[in-house]
Amino acid sequence: MTGAPVNEGKDARPGLAAREAAARLLAAVVDKKVSLDGLTDHANGNPAFLALERRDRELVRAILVTALRFRNTVEALINARLDRPLPDNARLLSHILHVAAAQILFLNIPDHAAVDLAVAHAGSDPRTRRFTGLVNAVLRKISGRKERALPAALAQTNDCPQWFHERLVGAYGAELAAAIVAMHRHEAAIDLTVKTAPDYWADTLGGRVMPNGSVRLGNSSDAIPGLPGFAEGQWWVQDAAAAMPVCLLGEISGKRVADLCAAPGGKTAQIALAGANVTAVDISANRLKKLRDNLTRLNLEAKIVVSAIADFEPEQTFDAVLLDAPCSSTGTIRRHPDIPWVKSARDIDNLAAVQTRLLTRAVSLAAPGGTIVFANCSLDPVEGEQLYEAFLANNPDVEHHPIAPNEIPGAAKMVTTLGTLRTTPADWPADDPKYAGLDGFFAARMRRK
Repeated sequence: MTGAPVNEGKDARPGLAAREAAARLLAAVVDKKVSLDGLTDHANGNPAFLALERRDRELVRAILVTALRFRNTVEALINARLDRPLPDNARLLSHILHVAAAQILFLNIPDHAAVDLAVAHAGSDPRTRRFTGLVNAVLRKISGRKERALPAALAQTNDCPQWFHERLVGAYGAELAAAIVAMHRHEAAIDLTVKTAPDYWADTLGGRVMPNGSVRLGNSSDAIPGLPGFAEGQWWVQDAAAAMPVCLLGEISGKRVADLCAAPGGKTAQIALAGANVTAVDISANRLKKLRDNLTRLNLEAKIVVSAIADFEPEQTFDAVLLDAPCSSTGTIRRHPDIPWVKSARDIDNLAAVQTRLLTRAVSLAAPGGTIVFANCSLDPVEGEQLYEAFLANNPDVEHHPIAPNEIPGAAKMVTTLGTLRTTPADWPADDPKYAGLDGFFAARMRRK
């Protein structure tokens, strides 16, 4: 998916290059399983994306996030307006239709502009030129009937791949799986971890204090660095669920704590704020640079080590170790709707094996009697409950340290009968979806014997 910038030597009408880029990047996600964040990185993203002005980049990102968040709904509405299915080799045509339909159905873009630019895009490429009439007809039908057709399609579809839906139902049952999938249609809120005075910052920033003390913003469109308190280091962005694992470390003031896979550093900041002597370890120097910059802004301190966990050799063991392990990230689909389309069941199994190796190493870094907290942002029990129970069975040098239901404010219903923590996007319901839900997280605590 590389090459010269789009629209070179073609119709240069305003907006066409952005739509061409959106279709190209949608193909990369769906057909090539490439991460959307990587494609839309402002420094190292796809050339078609980097060739655009900043405003057009934001438009492309909005189109892609929407097209992926509602992919099955869009597909159903397109298919219902086709006389026959699209040819198997008409992938570009499909992406052009998805890009335009997402704008018509969900974005504040004039329908005629979305239709006209899709027709122009189809006409500019030899692979789709003969389908311009079809593109025009299908999109105009979608536009003309969307007020009634869209609610019906939303009610009849779930916007995730079949493999992922089946795993959710197997793990949580049909009712809770449906609630999770429904929440994936809503953009996740922006949560802040505040140093002090959550009520003050909620009032100042127009948000709400959540049960665990996080501040949830009601309007996520504002530029974060421009908000009061950011430059002064009074808070940092961190989903409320992601803030919970550090609470399981207990009283850590003055203790030696290792934060493994630490970047981007929200948990490191929590540990430092609690008064611990924290060592942040991560394999990525670039991500640790961001961690270091965040700590500087927050006026917090940590020892930072660039290293793979397997190669990390500290001079002495730690009183507590936190491992927020790399995973499938299926708990963050509301923020990253490309995840179920680029991941697979095989990825989950492979990542679970990696996590087991990392957890074995994490235990070895804890002193006898030390606490180890294992966490990740996956919804899949293969990376969570099943992995943890198998680890306990195979490692007699650690013992399970159950989480008490009242240990984390607001999380009593999320503590399992085993004494582990399981959050889902369906937790913390609210009348207004922008204040509802959490990232999906699993966390467990053990003690080294």
